[in-house]
Amino acid sequence: MSQSTLDDDDLFGEAANEMRSDVEEHLAAARDELPDPDAIWDVEADNTLGVLNALRSELEPGEAEAHLRDAKKWYTMGERADAFDDAGDLEDDIEAVEGLITDLTDAREQVSDLAGTVPEIRSELESAGDEESDSDE
Repeated sequence: MSQSTLDDDDLFGEAANEMRSDVEEHLAAARDELPDPDAIWDVEADNTLGVLNALRSELEPGEAEAHLRDAKKWYTMGERADAFDDAGDLEDDIEAVEGLITDLTDAREQVSDLAGTVPEIRSELESAGDEESDSDE
């Protein structure tokens, strides 16, 4: 084997390690950006709509999505280059973070829908009460 080949193999190994580190760093950053569990559990507000709005704000994944995207980008590059000896743990971590972000997004949409529906229901109930009062007169 020539010296050039050894250097190329060494460089490839170094690049593979850097790619793995990049993926791990972006996954860690994505996890750090996820909402605090207590923040979505302990919501304070004066009424139902306030609780829903506070909860909707807390369910925002923030920059976690961007970090996940970067982790997936470097993971894909490493996989296509066959740079990882064992990438199963990275794939599992990516899927776990992606699942959390999907769950947050879905929950946020449901809370948004509910936050839009609750005032409508209240208004309809008030109107129904007014109509009942008018018919009693």
